[in-house]
Amino acid sequence: MTKWAISLSRHDWSLHRKAPADQARHNEKVKEAIRGNLADIVAEEAIVTSEGDKAIKVPIRSLELPHFRFDPNRKDNVGQGNGDSQIGDVLNESGQEGPGKGKGAGDQPGFDYFEAEITIDELADLIFEDLELPNLEQKQAQQLESKVTRFNDIRKSGPMATMDKKRTVLENIRRNAKDGHPTFGGLKNDDLRFKTWTEDIRFDTNAVIIAMRDVSGSMGEFEKYISRSFYFWMVKFLRKKYNQVEIVFITHHTEAKVVDEDTFFTLGESGGTKVSSAYRLALDVIKERYNPSQWNIFPFHFSDGDNWGETDNRLCLDLVGEMLRQCNVFGYGEIRQGGYGSLSTLMSAFQNIQDPKFIGVTIEEKAGVLPALQKFFSKQTGEET
Repeated sequence: MTKWAISLSRHDWSLHRKAPADQARHNEKVKEAIRGNLADIVAEEAIVTSEGDKAIKVPIRSLELPHFRFDPNRKDNVGQGNGDSQIGDVLNESGQEGPGKGKGAGDQPGFDYFEAEITIDELADLIFEDLELPNLEQKQAQQLESKVTRFNDIRKSGPMATMDKKRTVLENIRRNAKDGHPTFGGLKNDDLRFKTWTEDIRFDTNAVIIAMRDVSGSMGEFEKYISRSFYFWMVKFLRKKYNQVEIVFITHHTEAKVVDEDTFFTLGESGGTKVSSAYRLALDVIKERYNPSQWNIFPFHFSDGDNWGETDNRLCLDLVGEMLRQCNVFGYGEIRQGGYGSLSTLMSAFQNIQDPKFIGVTIEEKAGVLPALQKFFSKQTGEET
C-alpha cells in the first residue's frame, strides 16, 4: 500500500494540476456569466462612479453554485407540487401554484447568486473586445508609427536578460530525470532556454472624438446618468485601444463651450436648449484644429431631444449635413426614459438624413448603454446603418 501511494504521488501529476484546472474552469464560467449580463453590469452606477484601479463586486444570478443533481434519465424523483405543474409555474410558500410573493417574513429559501470580484480594467476588456472606431481611414498626413514587441519563440541561445527561467528549470529536470533523478540541479548550458521576439510595426492615423453633451435644464437625473455613463465607457474604450486619439469635450444649453474632462462629467444642468450652438462650435473646432484630410473625425452628441423651436431643428439638420461631409461617422443618442410619447422634434428632423454615416440611437433604460456603444463603435457601423 505504501509503495502504491508513493508511486501515485510521483507520477500522477493530474492530481497536482486538478485545483488550478478547476479554478481556471470556474473563472471562465464567471466570465461567461458576466458576458451574458454585460448590459446590466455596464449600467451599474457604482461602476461608473468608481475609480479604475479599484475592484468591484458584480452580482451574477445566472451562475449556478455547486450542488448535487439527480440523474435526469430516472423517471421517479422526489419533487414538489401535485404533479401537474408546468415549467414556468410560480409556487407559493405551501408548494402550490399561486403568487410567489407573500406578506410578511417568509420561511422558504431564496435564489442563490454568485458575487464576482472584478476590476474595472478586466470588465473593460470584456466590453471592448468587439468594439473599434468605425470607417477608420488612412490619412495622407500625421501617420504615426508604433512598434509592438511579441515574444513568440524559444531558442537555446540568446542574451541572459531574455532567459526563460521556467523552461530552463523544466529542461534541467527533464535531463536529470533521464538519469533517474527528477530534481533540479547541476545546471548546464544545454538546459538554458531563451525567449526571442519580433516587432510588429503599425501605422495609426490620427483620430479626434468630439463629445457633445446636453446640460440644459430639461435633462433629468436619468438623462444625466445615461449621458455620463455612455461617455465614461467611451473614453475608457478610446484610451484603452488607441494611443493617438484626441477627445474634445463640449457642453451646451442655449450656448456651447469647450470644457475640460472633469467639467464635462460634473457640470450641473440649467437653462434652455439650443442644440445648434454645439454643432456650430464643433464645426469651428474642426476648421481650426482638425483638417479632415489629416484627421479621422467622430462627433457624438447626447440629448433628451428637447430643442428650442423648429427653426433651430432645421438649422441642426443643415449643420449635421455639413459635418457628415467632413467626418467618418456622426452619432446622435437620444435619451427618453420608458420610451414615452412619439419621437422628439430633433429626432424627427434627423429622420430625413439618408447618409449611412449618420447613426442615431434611442436609450430608454439603463441597459441600453451597451447596445449604444456596440452600434456606434462597430467596424460595420456605416454599412449596417
